[in-house]
Amino acid sequence: MRSPWTWAALAAVTGACAALPFLAAGGDGPRPLSAAEARRVALTPLRTYRDSPAEVTVRAPLPGGTAVVRAVVDERRQRAVGWFDTGDAAERGLLAWDGTGLAVARPRTDGSAGPLARPASTAEAVRDAARLRPTAWIRRRYGPASLDTALRLTLALAADRPDDARRIARSGRRHLGTDRIDGRRYDVFSAADSPLRYWIDAAGRLRRVREDLDDDRTIEVDVTGVRVRPGVPEAPWAKG
Repeated sequence: MRSPWTWAALAAVTGACAALPFLAAGGDGPRPLSAAEARRVALTPLRTYRDSPAEVTVRAPLPGGTAVVRAVVDERRQRAVGWFDTGDAAERGLLAWDGTGLAVARPRTDGSAGPLARPASTAEAVRDAARLRPTAWIRRRYGPASLDTALRLTLALAADRPDDARRIARSGRRHLGTDRIDGRRYDVFSAADSPLRYWIDAAGRLRRVREDLDDDRTIEVDVTGVRVRPGVPEAPWAKG
């Protein structure tokens, strides 16, 4: 059984960062969490866990551009598979990651490594990944790159039990204001001692996580909540 999810655990996956000012789209500015908000935030990891596997979209800065990853994350198995695109046709392809590192494949239709056209959907990318041979995947451990930080963050958003609402209320976390995504209202919360911000709806479901890096760049994880069947395939972790 996984240990309880904590905001401190999320902060631990980030690099050296410095918080930037955040101007909320609504509300009266930063303030302490109410008791009801603390209870709602405490339920967020469990709701994310129960909604998994689900689609996420990751955006991370690169020199001269942005990496975009659209993937399915399975919080129970701590695995994810999807598609990455840097805006350069030579630097895009299928991507898989877990708690230990990531793997990249640029497959051809015969299952060997090579360029691939962008899939029409995340579900199609997952099906493409399931068809690849294990030898098509090139694996490495995580490094200090912003994309690596963002991928690790996607696996630190859930737990099989709620957090402690009383501890959250005492932790120094702040309600920063409100915002809208796709026409829906979200409360925006800060972590106590890290540059992470969380968009959470009235039911306690996480929609977005954002981190401001120390060089004025931002990584962002959007949790769409869209379920993809059959979920994360075994192929990227199969023995070749």
